[in-house]
Amino acid sequence: MKNWEANVRQVVPYTPGEQPNQEDMIKLNTNENPYPPAPGVKEVLERLDTGTLRLYPDPTAGELVSAIAENYGLEKDQVFVGVGSDDVLAMSFLTFFNSGRPILFPDITYSFYDVWAELFRIPYERPALDEQFHIRKEDYFRENGGIIFPNPNAPTGVELPLEDIEEIVARNQDVIVIVDEAYVDFGARSALPLLKKYENLLVVQTFSKSRSLAGMRIGFACGNARLIRYLNDVKYSFNSYTMDRTALAAGTAAVKDQEYFRETCRKIIETREWTKKELRSLGFSFQDSKANFIFASHNVCPAEELFQALRKRHIYVRYFPGGRTENFLRITVGTRKEMEIFIDFLKKYFKDREKKRPE
Repeated sequence: MKNWEANVRQVVPYTPGEQPNQEDMIKLNTNENPYPPAPGVKEVLERLDTGTLRLYPDPTAGELVSAIAENYGLEKDQVFVGVGSDDVLAMSFLTFFNSGRPILFPDITYSFYDVWAELFRIPYERPALDEQFHIRKEDYFRENGGIIFPNPNAPTGVELPLEDIEEIVARNQDVIVIVDEAYVDFGARSALPLLKKYENLLVVQTFSKSRSLAGMRIGFACGNARLIRYLNDVKYSFNSYTMDRTALAAGTAAVKDQEYFRETCRKIIETREWTKKELRSLGFSFQDSKANFIFASHNVCPAEELFQALRKRHIYVRYFPGGRTENFLRITVGTRKEMEIFIDFLKKYFKDREKKRPE
């Protein structure tokens, strides 16, 4: 190692999902929304005055913050926005997890958490999910430097009941508890109502999933005004202009179209439930997902084999090799047509596979 490398901050980075680009592909590997953004998003972008791009965007993201606050019945000083929920979460790690005590998050969860903890030199412990991939609330009733978990969890899709979330928050009022609700709009209960009771709770959501804006990068956090002020202090010490003009305009339009938002979520939930029934009939097992994906394992066929077979057909799902997830595939819910093609492929694959078995 060269002398200068001794002072380089080195981490093992997060591995994002594959982004293939093929005409006939069915992309079920990165939990994107299969439907386009709200019509108002297209309209506002078409009307955007490109001449204004020479000017910096509003550093307070005032219009977007106001729209989010109004939509969720909050005050403007209770909302923080950033470049996707990853940006918001990273900023939250940097802001709130500084006690020197280990923070807690599940052993099977969003794999960016340990990356941020390593990057910011935050000690951490990972309580194990139970055999059914459920969070055990009791594992979070001990001394810690902060808590974070997704609800529903990723990649399992399992929802933690709101009553259990409240108990975790209530028993840890000397630290910040972050509930990462990237997938909450697909059938889970949000922890947002708990903000009225607990000042140590931060709820983070994203426009990437239920609002079809993964390519625009918009995320937000909700909490008491003091927490949000601390987040903004760190943001302004890092980059005052995190949100660009196009993202602010698109995000505001998306959050205002609640009818389109509800209809899109309804279609995804309906397709998810249909897909669950079909997968069960084919010999798959999984927990009851409340997200826009299903984390499934087949009773005979190994996950890696299925992953490769699907990939050859240009059907992309996510595979997490190693440990307790090594025989599971995370399958994003696409359109009904996409999921029918996916299921039809599996039916044919298992039929052909059975024919090849020796007598």
